[in-house]
Amino acid sequence: MLKRLDRIRFRGQRRDEFLDLAESPNTSDTECTEEVLIKPRFASRESEELREAGPGFSAALQDDSRTDLNEVKGHLEIALLEKHFLQEELSKLKEESNVDSLRQELEKERCRRIELEQKINDVLRSKETLSNSFLKWLYERFGVYIEDFRFQPEEKTVETEEPLSAKRLTENMRRLKRGFRPVTNFMRNLSALSSWYSVYTSAIAFIVYMYAAWNGWVIPMFLFLAILRLSLNYLIARGWRIQWSIVPEVSEPVEPPKEDLTVSEKFQLVLDVAQKAQNLFGKMANILEKIKNLFMWVQPELTQKLYVGLWFAFISSCVLPYKLLGFIIAVYAGIKFFIIDFIFKSCPKLRQRFDTPYIIWTNLPTDLQLKERSNTTLSRRATVAGGRGSLTAAAPMGVNRDEDGGRYYSTKRGAFHEVFNLPESERPLPVCENGWRCCLINRDRKTPTDYIRNGVLYVTEKYSSSSRSGSSKRNKVIKLLDIKEIQKYKVLSVLPGSGMGISIATPSTQKPMVFGAMMHRDEAFDAISTQYNKILAMATAASPET
Repeated sequence: MLKRLDRIRFRGQRRDEFLDLAESPNTSDTECTEEVLIKPRFASRESEELREAGPGFSAALQDDSRTDLNEVKGHLEIALLEKHFLQEELSKLKEESNVDSLRQELEKERCRRIELEQKINDVLRSKETLSNSFLKWLYERFGVYIEDFRFQPEEKTVETEEPLSAKRLTENMRRLKRGFRPVTNFMRNLSALSSWYSVYTSAIAFIVYMYAAWNGWVIPMFLFLAILRLSLNYLIARGWRIQWSIVPEVSEPVEPPKEDLTVSEKFQLVLDVAQKAQNLFGKMANILEKIKNLFMWVQPELTQKLYVGLWFAFISSCVLPYKLLGFIIAVYAGIKFFIIDFIFKSCPKLRQRFDTPYIIWTNLPTDLQLKERSNTTLSRRATVAGGRGSLTAAAPMGVNRDEDGGRYYSTKRGAFHEVFNLPESERPLPVCENGWRCCLINRDRKTPTDYIRNGVLYVTEKYSSSSRSGSSKRNKVIKLLDIKEIQKYKVLSVLPGSGMGISIATPSTQKPMVFGAMMHRDEAFDAISTQYNKILAMATAASPET
C-alpha cells in the first residue's frame, strides 16, 4: 500500500503542495466523484474549442489537462485510502471498547435502579401510613386544644340597635332594678349589721369575727361564708324555702304590664323612665368624678390625707412582718365596722368632725360643682374690679352670703336679693339653689313679648320669684301668702301626659299665671305647696283668736 502511495505521489505533484486533510473542508465521497465527473465535461468542451482554434494551441492545452487529471486522481486515491484507514481504526476501537457488554451492564444498572426506587417507595409508604395514623391519633386526642391556640384575626361584630320603644325601655329598667337587688340587699344587711339593727346578730358576728382575727382565720372565715352562701343558693334553686336576712325584705308590688297604652300614657311612661335614668346616671357620674378629682389633686388638702396614708401603709408593709400586719388590719377593720361606724352613725356631729373617709368623700367636688365655683369666682373678680374703693360690703357684689352656713347665693346677673329687690335674709331654699328653668305665661298681657317669657323660678321662705333676661323690672315676685290657688297645669291639652306647668292665682291678676315647660314640675310644686302651708300655718298661729 505504501509503495503504491509513493507511486501516486511521484506521478503527481509533491506531497507538500497538497492541502492538509485537517485543514481541508470535510467532503464526502459523492462530492469528490461529482467533481471528477464535472471536470471531464469542461475538458471536452475546451478541447473542441481548441480544435477550432488551431493545432499548435491544442497541443499545449492537452498537457495542462493531463496534469489536472493526474492531480484529481491523486486527491481521489488519497481520500479513498484515508477513508479505508479510518474504517479500520473505527472497527478496532469498537472491538476494544466492547459496546455490547457496556450496553448489557447499562441495562442491568437500570434494572437495579428501578428495584431500589420501588423498595424506597414501599418504605416511605409504610412510614407515611405510620406517621399519618400517629398524627390522626394526636389530632383526635389534642386537636381541640391545638385549634384553640391558632392565631386568627378578631371578628368584629356590629350589634344591631333596637328602635326606641316605651315597653322595651320600662322592661330594661325593671331588669336593671332586679339585677341590682342582690347587691342592694347585701349592702343593706351590712349596714344593719354595722348599725346593730339586731343586737344579738351583731354581737354574735362581732365575737366570731374578732375570734377569727385573733387566731388569723379571717380569710378562711370569709371563704367558708362564701361556700355557705353558695350552698344555700343551691338549696333555694332546688326548691327549698330559705330566707335569712338581718333586715326584713320589703316586697314591692309588681304592676302587670299593660298591653295597650294610649299616647299620653306612653309619653308619661317615657318621662318617668327618663327621669329615673337621669338620676341614676347623675349619681354614677358624681361617684366617678369624685374619684377622679381625688387622684388629680383638685382638692389638695383632701388628697394630701390620702397621700400620707399611702406612705404610712407602704412603710408599715416594708417594716412589719406580714402576719403582724394582717392581724392589725383585721382587728382595726372589725373595730371600725362594728363600733366606730355605729358611734358615728348615732352621733352625726362626731362623724362630721372625726370620720376622715366620710369628710374626704363629702367634701370632694364634682365637675359640675367646680364649674359653678369658677363662675362664682369670675363674678367676684368682676365686682371687685368694678368697685375697688368700696370696703363696706361684707360679701362681694353679685353674691348673697348666708351668715349661718357661709355660702354665697347669686344669679347670673348679680346678687339674689338685689335682682329681686328682696331683703338680704331671703335666700333660695336648698331644693332650688340653682332654680328651675321655665317660661312664664301671663295671660293678662296681649303682646307676644309680654305674654311668654323664659326665665328661672326660685322659691324662698316667703316669696316665689321668677328671673328673666333684661332689667330687674321684668322680674316677677309673688308673696306666698298672696297665693289664692296653686295647682298643676297642662298648657296644651293635645300633648300627652299630665303636663309640665304650675298654675298660680293671685289677687293682682285676673287670670292665673302659668309657669310652664318645667322638667322638674312635681318637685317645684311640692316645694311651693310645702312652704305655702308652712307660712300659712305660721300666719294663722300668729293672728289673734276671734
